[in-house]
Amino acid sequence: MSGLTVISGPTAVGKGTVVRYLLEHFDDIHLSVSATTRDPRPGEIDGVDYFFLNREEFELLIETGQMLEYATVHGINFYGTPRQPVETAIAAGKHVILEIDIQGARQVKASRPETKTIFIAPPTWDDLVARLKGRGTESEAEQATRLATARVELEAQKEFDFVVINDEVARCAHEVLELMKA
Repeated sequence: MSGLTVISGPTAVGKGTVVRYLLEHFDDIHLSVSATTRDPRPGEIDGVDYFFLNREEFELLIETGQMLEYATVHGINFYGTPRQPVETAIAAGKHVILEIDIQGARQVKASRPETKTIFIAPPTWDDLVARLKGRGTESEAEQATRLATARVELEAQKEFDFVVINDEVARCAHEVLELMKA
């Protein structure tokens, strides 16, 4: 199994939890580390969870063509995928997962049509709202912005090759794995 798979979905749907499960249980999967201009959350490590960059550093990577995809998320911060680590891992025969937003998924699919795209969806809207509020990592204003964005993102699921409901992490992760192998 080698190649590139994009995992995307709305905020708080559990994309990161599903990806962590895959990484913990399957050795042949490589997660591409994204870059962002947002501040680290408690416990996040630079170079492991994200490459935390300032705005000028991120803009330089864009200008020099070193980003596979990038976007401004929630109108606030840049997120993106450095190109070189992905290309190196694929060339080494690894299967690379990109856990990215909808805009980034569109960019990757446009430039690499062979990429598998998987949309992680919540069981219900109320579940998504409860997960976001339960995280306790965003202010009420940020939650409102993220939920407005999530409504738009849920409409985009028809653009993806596959949609997987995250009703239970292990079940969802195994379904994602099977789709990656298919």
